[in-house]
Amino acid sequence: MELHEWLDNKVPSIARELTEINREHFDTENSIGFKGRDRIVKVLESFRLALFPGIYDQKKMDEVRLNMAVSNNLRKAAVDLRDMVEKVLVYNNEKQCPTDARECADKIVMDLLNKFPEIRKMIQSDIQAAYNGDPAAVSLEEILLSYPSIQAVCTHRIAHELYKMDVKIIPRIMSEHAHDLTGIDIHPGATIGHSFFIDHGTGVVIGETCTIGNHVKVYQGVTLGALSFPLDEQGNPIKGIKRHPDIEDNVVIYAGATILGGKTKIGHDSILGSNIWLTHSIVPYSRVYNSQPSPNISSSKAVAIEYEI
Repeated sequence: MELHEWLDNKVPSIARELTEINREHFDTENSIGFKGRDRIVKVLESFRLALFPGIYDQKKMDEVRLNMAVSNNLRKAAVDLRDMVEKVLVYNNEKQCPTDARECADKIVMDLLNKFPEIRKMIQSDIQAAYNGDPAAVSLEEILLSYPSIQAVCTHRIAHELYKMDVKIIPRIMSEHAHDLTGIDIHPGATIGHSFFIDHGTGVVIGETCTIGNHVKVYQGVTLGALSFPLDEQGNPIKGIKRHPDIEDNVVIYAGATILGGKTKIGHDSILGSNIWLTHSIVPYSRVYNSQPSPNISSSKAVAIEYEI
């Protein structure tokens, strides 16, 4: 049987089977879908333009045009986001709406945009923390335009506010987009104080129920995660419980450290060294390090003499 004949005879039945399988698991009529996911990414881009007016624009503008550009970006993003929020509310058949999904979506978007001045101030504190915490940084603009942690944390500041409004799929898409771009995985449910800096950033994981205080600095490869999950009677993970650690103010966590558990609290002004593994709380002003390794080093006699070994 040739391919064209097989396609004519077999593909319709395969298509029907795929459609039936998909319909069993997803409300395709009300799902935001992959195109909706792409619209959410564009909403983030418009929000970034609005949060940093004149920085991302290619043309120099006077104050009037600048304000118009910010307004236009906010308007466009707000309408697109409202449509996505409405779909999520309908898809989830939310009971939280006192009226209809459109009115609830309008309120959620208005509440979010009202928080933008405060979000912008928080992001500025993160930029300043990066500048203060990295001797290689030469300007605030360098940090804004090139540091992956700022892109990840900026996205998180927006996503977290939406997450608190209980339209969880949209902030999760936002956070995973930032994760894809930066290698930094911050769940939108995590609560993070001001002046937060992730140095280098690659491989950082911050779990949903984690809380982080003010002036916290984290290096690459740090995991703020959960221990084994408690299960219900059907063997499924129990959701909605505290699973991730609390990090108090002025804590520094060096590369590769792993801190696990919902009952684990890292006291303020503590320093956690590289590659440690913690599943219990520590008091403020603690210093936690692994024992210094004792590597075996061998070299030729000539090299040893040259380097005065």
